[in-house]
Amino acid sequence: MPFEKVALVTGANKGIGFAIARQLGEQGIIVVVGARDEVLGKQAADALADDGVTAVPLRLDVRDPASVEEAAREIERRLGRLDILVNNAGIAGGFTGTPSEATAVDLREVFETNVFGVVTVTYAMLPLLRRSPAGRIVNLSSHVGSLTLASAPSGPVAGLNMIAYQSSKTALNAVTLAYAKELRETPIKVNAALPGVVATDINHNRGFRSPAEGAEIAVRLATLDEAGPSGQCLSDDGPVPW
Repeated sequence: MPFEKVALVTGANKGIGFAIARQLGEQGIIVVVGARDEVLGKQAADALADDGVTAVPLRLDVRDPASVEEAAREIERRLGRLDILVNNAGIAGGFTGTPSEATAVDLREVFETNVFGVVTVTYAMLPLLRRSPAGRIVNLSSHVGSLTLASAPSGPVAGLNMIAYQSSKTALNAVTLAYAKELRETPIKVNAALPGVVATDINHNRGFRSPAEGAEIAVRLATLDEAGPSGQCLSDDGPVPW
């Protein structure tokens, strides 16, 4: 009997997360659809199931440690382990002013989901991932989180200066690298995926890539073979400088 992988995707009820769940499921992977809203999560899982994907809805609010711990217990109870964790859930936040106008409250709102939420989920799920013969962690980052690109006088993100969102993705990159360094001698690979500018709710659907296109790099990193990289920041076009 073939080895069935189990994947958890956070924020999987819509957008890139839903597309990642679909593409993983189409490869025969059991997909746990993590969603803050239980009803929306079930609707997403049902939609995937209608297309032949084995999808399990799971209430999971990355900002709520109790919710995350309960989600880990539920995965252990129902599935016994985890092979893939995709930390997809993220927000842009409501702050749109200049950096000098930002307060700690403005940044904290975004960091709670984009950084602290990733740490909370990863901490809870790592014991399950350690049971996998080939664990994979994929964190959804962004080109705007690259300090190299942000500091260049010209380039794709030169005109952007969104202190809350950009700094949260920079911090997420550092978190990703820290996990990769610790887990270097284990079967677990940890990478950051850069989906590009995807049309989702986070940018009011103004992106020029579809969720399915944005999902491809995350799915590729989630299904890396033993020779695949770890501790890298990658887009469809290859490595992106931290």
